Amino acid sequence: MSKFKPYLYVAPVAILLITIIGMGIFTCICQSLGYFPQIGMTDITLSYYKELLSDKQFLESIYISLRTALISSIISVLVGVILAYFISKEKFSKFRYFLINLPIIVPHIVVILLTFAIFSKSGIISRILYNLDLISDSNQFISLVNDKYGIGIILVYIYKGIPFIALTTYNILKSLDKNLEDVARNLGANNFQAFKFIILPQIIPSIISSFIIIFAFSFGSFEVPYLIGATSPKALPVNAYLYYIGSDLTKRPISMAMNTVLAGISFILLIIYDTIFKKIYKYKL
Repeated sequence: MSKFKPYLYVAPVAILLITIIGMGIFTCICQSLGYFPQIGMTDITLSYYKELLSDKQFLESIYISLRTALISSIISVLVGVILAYFISKEKFSKFRYFLINLPIIVPHIVVILLTFAIFSKSGIISRILYNLDLISDSNQFISLVNDKYGIGIILVYIYKGIPFIALTTYNILKSLDKNLEDVARNLGANNFQAFKFIILPQIIPSIISSFIIIFAFSFGSFEVPYLIGATSPKALPVNAYLYYIGSDLTKRPISMAMNTVLAGISFILLIIYDTIFKKIYKYKL
């Protein structure tokens, strides 16, 4: 009986959360299929999904969300792993630990405001270039916020993603047997070869799982593309929100269909993440 006690303790909260989340998902799926009896829509149909798949704006929204999430996640992983490798070779002071943790602690909205203050046409960089006579007007500065390429969005995700990857990888690196790397060097391997053939294979599962986490978050994030994203094309979560708050309730199923697509992609990523961790546990990586 004692082994069931922890589950009994969390059961009330778990049941409440599962009920709330479950009802939300159920309502979302029903409305995405056209079942919205509150406004007289009772016919089940897949027409809203078909409409989305043929809608150029929806496809552009998926593309911009995937592109910003993929680019930011790849850069975060590359820089984060390299940073973790170098700091694992030195004494990791509390001050350095604080500096790396700081971007994780800072809320996204604060990072967005900083991005505006630094990279907008009236931001700090633009003013510096103007004072240096490198530009004659602020409009000549290429704004990195609200741009169609999503550079501002990518910068925010990178700022938040690099420390997360670095800390995750650092903890794995510190748990590895250092003797393996020393043996490789004694056998003639240089630093890059030792990292590539000894260190990297041991940390790659953790790197992949961390990549999936930040990619899933970036892909489904709303506040960042909503505040500093381009007016067109908009990220998928932003489009879903705008359809949802629209005065035309007959468009609500389209919003729910978008949310279902988002949830489906997140669920697929969750399965991949779970599979990776099972392999990590199986092979004790």
